[in-house]
Amino acid sequence: MTVRLPVTSRPGTGTPLGSGRLDGSLPASVSTHKSGGRDQWSDPLAAPPADPAEAVLDCLREVLDPELPISLVDLGLIYGVEVAEGVASVRLTYTATACPCMEFIREDIRDRLEPESWVDRVELLEVWDPPWSVDRITPRGRELLRELGVSA
Repeated sequence: MTVRLPVTSRPGTGTPLGSGRLDGSLPASVSTHKSGGRDQWSDPLAAPPADPAEAVLDCLREVLDPELPISLVDLGLIYGVEVAEGVASVRLTYTATACPCMEFIREDIRDRLEPESWVDRVELLEVWDPPWSVDRITPRGRELLRELGVSA
């Protein structure tokens, strides 16, 4: 069951929904949809980062779950990242094996990381063990969910 929640501002920011970049200035890499908080994504880094794995996590903190405006990292869906020779490998899971948003999430991750000049390719490794549970939600994710009226 999907529950649609009324959201008037982005949790933790006080920024009204719809502010920031408008459709005309979405990143050029946007492909088929506008989920994942794309209107709030930062521009690609000007230079390669000192810690590419941490930079990937920072990028993924901008990618929101398609159903809740909470980052994939804060929801605990990202199990780990590695960057080697220009390949960003992201280990991720989903809240359920039949998650209807799997393809949106995959596309959002690729669309956020591929514009980075230091990323030549994005490799997604889907992990089912250990299975995702609410225990994986970060403290920040729990706080944001509470702001939305969702208990976790």
